[in-house]
Amino acid sequence: MARPRWIILAFVNMLTPPGPRTGPITLEIEVVYDLVCPWCYLGVRRLLRALRRRSDIRTLLAWRPFLLNPDMPRGGLSRADYVLRKYGGEERARRLYASITEIGRNEAVTFRFDRIRRTPSSVDAHRLVGWATRLGQAAELVEMLFSAHFAEGLEIGDEATLIAIAGAAGLDTVAAREFLRSEADLESVHAENLRAHRLGINGVPCFVIAGRHAIAGAQEPEVIDRLLDVAVLEARELLPI
Repeated sequence: MARPRWIILAFVNMLTPPGPRTGPITLEIEVVYDLVCPWCYLGVRRLLRALRRRSDIRTLLAWRPFLLNPDMPRGGLSRADYVLRKYGGEERARRLYASITEIGRNEAVTFRFDRIRRTPSSVDAHRLVGWATRLGQAAELVEMLFSAHFAEGLEIGDEATLIAIAGAAGLDTVAAREFLRSEADLESVHAENLRAHRLGINGVPCFVIAGRHAIAGAQEPEVIDRLLDVAVLEARELLPI
C-alpha cells in the first residue's frame, strides 16, 4: 500500500533493532479510523493493548484518515439533526449507544453520549493528527481527541478546542494554530478517505498489518494477536539466515 507523502510513521515501541531471525520484528500497522467513530475508539484501545503485550514486535503506526460523514459541513451538525439523519430517530440511537457504552465500560473506555451536543466534522482533527505524526506525538493526540469527544462531549471540529487538546498533548499551541489556519493537508485527508474506499475499506476501524493482512472492526486483543502471529512468522521467514 503506497504511503502518502504527509504521513510519517510514529514509533510505538522504541526497541533495539533486531538481528537476523532473533529479537523483535518490526511491523508497520496502518490504522484506518475516524475520530468520531466509537468503534474506532474501542478498536484502537484494544490494538494498543495487544501491542503492549508483544515484546517480540516493534511497531510502526501509520494513521490513515477515514470519513464516516464525508459530506458533514465543516461546522458540524447539532446532535439532534445528526441522530435523525444517521439513525432515523433518538430511540434507535439510544439503544445503540447503550450497547457501546457497556462494551466500553468493560474496556475502561468512557462513553458519555449524553454530553455530545454537536457532531463535528473530523477533517481538521485528522489534519492535526497528521501534523502531530510528523512530530512523533500522534498516538497521544489520537487518544486525547477520542476522549475529548466521547467522554467530555467537546467539539473536536472547533479550532480553539483542537488547539487546547494539542497543548494538553504536549504540542506547541502557537504552531498548532498556524497549522490549522493554513488549511495544509486538507486535500490529503480527503484523498486518504477515497483511497480507503478504493481498497475496499468501507467500515472502520480497519488495521492493515505489514501491507498484507487486514482486520476490520473493534476486535478482541486475542483476535489481533493471532493475526500478529501470522505477520511475525512471515516476517521472520524473509530474514536472512
